[in-house]
This record gives sequence, C-alpha cells and structure tokens, in this order.
Amino acid sequence: MRYFSGIKPTGEMHLGNYLGAVRRWVAEQNGLDTIYCMVDLHAMTVEYEVDDFRARSRELSALLLASGLDPEKCMFFTQSHVPEHSELCWMLNCVTTFGELSRQTQFKSKAEKQKSVYVGLFDYPVLMAADILLYSAERVPVGDDQRQHVELARDVAERFNRRFGDVFTLPQATFPKVGARVKDLQDPSAKMSKSEKSPLGTVRMLDTPKQIAKKIKSAVTDSETVIAYDVETKPGVSNLLEIFSCAAGMRIEDAAAHFDGKQYGHLKVETAEAVVEMLRPVQERYAELIREPAEIDRLMAIGAKRAREVAAPMMEQVRRAMGLRG
Repeated sequence: MRYFSGIKPTGEMHLGNYLGAVRRWVAEQNGLDTIYCMVDLHAMTVEYEVDDFRARSRELSALLLASGLDPEKCMFFTQSHVPEHSELCWMLNCVTTFGELSRQTQFKSKAEKQKSVYVGLFDYPVLMAADILLYSAERVPVGDDQRQHVELARDVAERFNRRFGDVFTLPQATFPKVGARVKDLQDPSAKMSKSEKSPLGTVRMLDTPKQIAKKIKSAVTDSETVIAYDVETKPGVSNLLEIFSCAAGMRIEDAAAHFDGKQYGHLKVETAEAVVEMLRPVQERYAELIREPAEIDRLMAIGAKRAREVAAPMMEQVRRAMGLRG
C-alpha cells in the first residue's frame, strides 16, 4: 500500500502541521511505502516574492529533515525537481473538464478573496491529481477540505483508463485519526494556520521558548475552572489538553487526569514546557542544517532521484497510451 502526502512552502511550518501530520509521517516512514513531497509548484498559484519563496522552500526542507524525515527511508523530495509532475498535469488537463474544475469548492473559496485569479489556481486540482497518480499512490491522507480534490483525481484516472487503457491506480482519500487536531490558541473554533491573522494563536516551529510560552499562556480558555476534555463545551481547554498530550506522549484521558483539581494556569505552564522540550531537538537540528545548504541539497537530491526512478517509467507508459511518439 503506497501513501502520498504533500505540504506547501507557504508561511512557516507551525505546531498544527507538526502534530497533525509531520510526526505521523516520520513514524510511518519506518513501516509503510511512503512518499512525501514539498509541493512548491502549488505554492506558485498566488503572487509571491521570489527571494522569500526561495527562502521558505529551503526553510521547509530543513524543518522537515530536522523533524526526522529520512530520504533513505521514505521518498521525500521537492515537486519542481521532478519535471514529470508538470508534464503529467498537462496530459490530465486533456481528460479533465472545465465543469469539474469549476465545481471545486476550494477554488471558489480562494478565488472570492483575490482580485486577480490565475489559471494555476483553477488548475491546482489537476496538478494535485498528477502528484498522486504519477506514483500509483493508493492512499492519500488529507484533511476534509481536500477530499474533493482526491475524488477528482480518482474520476480523472478512471476516465483516462477507460479511454487509453489501464495505466493509473485509483487513489482513495484517508482521514488519519492519529495526530492532533490543533486549533488556533486565540480562536479554538478554527484550526491553527500559517495565516498572519492570528499571530498569538499560532505556535511556529522556530518560535523561541519565550515566544512559545507567551502564546500558550495567553491561550483562550473559558470562564469555568474545571480542566476537562470536551471539544463542544470547552474547546480552548480541550485544545490545550490535546497539545499537551501529544507533546508529553500521554493519552488524552491521562492528560486530563493529570490536571484534575488543578487550575488553568497549571495547564498552560506545563503545556508550554512540554512543547518547548518537544521542539528543542528539531530546532537544534534545523540550526545545524540551515547553516549547511549543501547538505540540504544533497539530502533532497536523494529523494528527487528516487522519485524520478518511479516517475519517468510512468510517464513513458502515459505517453505510449496517449499515442505520443517515444
């Protein structure tokens, strides 16, 4: 069973990314057939500053490597380093309808917020389909907001196979239960985000211990005093318990029992301390890597080479199936 997951170099990686996905990726690379892609081409669908884009791409590569992704254990690479992604996207464009893309809720939601909407944003789901289908991925762990994109990838693959022969594996979206559902510290009804709208609500992976403590200690709770895990009635407290349980390596029930009879201040202080200690080795390894760009490039090149060894034969098969001369 092959798994594919991707992450965009937009904004700084935060605690929600780490607890919700990256730590799971690191664990799964030891026993599953896993592909993790830094999808930099997807990050180009909105306007950006070139120097900032380069810096964020390198920073994210370093953070993911520092978090424990090992190109020798998993296939971890940068999307743009494997040109077959772009080529397959064009091939799939020729079997995807305008109507299908027009109905994508993510596109409609993002387009409403922009003055100029680029074709790349409209075509985003087709590039995502190419990412998945290029490697015959059978499982695609996603959040609920990406469910529709994986369904499109499956529909396009089925249409291609009916027209040109069985080439693509049909992917299936999965919704992993392992991994925290980390919420914004200032608005626990919303997930923690890379957005700058709530700077105190987001713990970033490279925040200093002082910054982490400040953000967690200022987290929204409620007017009661009982520490209990109840997402519906106590979302702020539940969010802190979930973060603490992951950082401290405890079950959520044990975390709640640990704070039984204690005040919210205790919960915030211990959560901040646990997060600081959890991130310390990642930050230390990141500091080493970011000073050695050649080492980052070397490690990412290993992943790109492995990816092309899979992608190139697949594209040969696609070209032959579609009638293109070799």
